[in-house]
Amino acid sequence: MKPVKNIGVIGAGSWGTTLANMLAKKNYSVTLWVYEKDLAQRMTTSRVNDLYLPGFTLSDNLTFTSDLTEAVRGRDLLLLVPPSQLMRSLLQQAAPDIGGETLIVSASKGIENDTLQPMAEVIGSCLGIEREQSLVFLSGPSFAREVAAEMPTAVVAASADAQAAAATQEVFSAPYFRVYTNDDVIGVELGGALKNVIALAAGVSDGLGFGYNTRAALITRGLSEMTRMGVALGANPATFAGLAGMGDLVLTCTGDLSRNRTVGMELGRGRTLDEILGTMNMVAEGVKTTLSAYQLAQKIGVDVPITEQMYRILYQNKDPRQAVFDLMLRELKAEAV
Repeated sequence: MKPVKNIGVIGAGSWGTTLANMLAKKNYSVTLWVYEKDLAQRMTTSRVNDLYLPGFTLSDNLTFTSDLTEAVRGRDLLLLVPPSQLMRSLLQQAAPDIGGETLIVSASKGIENDTLQPMAEVIGSCLGIEREQSLVFLSGPSFAREVAAEMPTAVVAASADAQAAAATQEVFSAPYFRVYTNDDVIGVELGGALKNVIALAAGVSDGLGFGYNTRAALITRGLSEMTRMGVALGANPATFAGLAGMGDLVLTCTGDLSRNRTVGMELGRGRTLDEILGTMNMVAEGVKTTLSAYQLAQKIGVDVPITEQMYRILYQNKDPRQAVFDLMLRELKAEAV
């Protein structure tokens, strides 16, 4: 595998900007693709992403473009960080300009609507199924603002290709950003996607005024749902006890920086989904992932009661308080994963 010197990053939200800046500070040459042309111009002048990551000065090694071809052509490594539902359309545009030897790393978390495919399958279908074997997925408990502030963080790089995972580990590791490797791609991907659904539910609980007992129950039983889904799709159950499972789940269900928990809290307080999303400039991935996760669980025959109730709240306007009590009044059973 060729040495990595020149990196392109697709997606200038808070996480894409944070990772791009971290790599630039490690003296890689990094070009960040910014969808909004006016934002790209402001970032070039001010060295700040005032829309998605205000308050952090960006490295001089980081350049900005709104030209997708410029961002991907000739790169040793391409980091993909768009909203998951936009991954396919962006890659279809970019694919002709992505080199065959470019290391592809994804930090997007979600399951595509309609196809119900995780990002590995979406990316593989756009770039060639054979590329799917060497894709790397970066996931774990990592709020962008805390990484941008260089607070100690640990994540996992998952790939079926051990060499690709090791190369990604080397590129992304920093004194405040520890990267582990893992070969369970589907487990790491599902952990990153499904935890957002459970975080919505934890937010609903908080918004309704319930306490720590309720949140702990949602986290624990939510992890059980995630693990059941993962195992049914071929994942290693141990993955869900790690950074991409329990680690990311606890962070997203409890942290004040969690967009998904925030959306859930506002739902619990009685606001409508349209009202909530209308005030946000960043994507809460769990909203659309809830639809995909519920439909996927129905397709493969896996019981996901928390996900089902979030689906009914988001897409059938079910009263959140009734959803919580319906969970509590389900048929009594033994505890099991």
